[in-house]
Amino acid sequence: MSPSPEQQRETMLANLPDKTGKPLGAWLTLIRAQHLTKHGQIVKFLKSEHGVTHGFANLIAHQVLAAPTSRGEDDLLDAQYAGAKAALRPILDTILAAVGEFGSDVEIAPKKASVSLRRAKQFALVQPSTKTRVDVGLQLPGVEAAARLEASGSFSAMVSHRVRLASADEVDRMLIGWLRDAYERAG
Repeated sequence: MSPSPEQQRETMLANLPDKTGKPLGAWLTLIRAQHLTKHGQIVKFLKSEHGVTHGFANLIAHQVLAAPTSRGEDDLLDAQYAGAKAALRPILDTILAAVGEFGSDVEIAPKKASVSLRRAKQFALVQPSTKTRVDVGLQLPGVEAAARLEASGSFSAMVSHRVRLASADEVDRMLIGWLRDAYERAG
């Protein structure tokens, strides 16, 4: 039995840093800085300027175009990830690209200090808490906290759990699985 398209995409995302030299968040930041807005432009840029193979360039282009694009959202996000927190932006971009694949009903709602991820209701939030860490809050009531998946504690009353991230590489299958579980519960 061959893997589903979603399984193939997840495999490619997992292999992206090894095959292209950068995690997805770094590619998203790079494309955003180039102000490329069309799929073909992004693929051409990645292939010609960075030697990315067509399959990975296509994947990156799809992920870039799934990220938020309205100027108001970008202004709030730029403010959150300015100055000492700028190096954390690839973490957010990688998370947004992953949740953008869950369904067309994902709403990305930037606030002053965090980004709320909603479906029928909020299922997660992403916050640059320090200059070296992004906290991802997840709404997973009834799930036992363990290791990386901590109880939210004083982090936020709007979520039940928290995962602390220091790099985009930590946006792995496990975290994406928790995000998907929270997304499905919010429907």
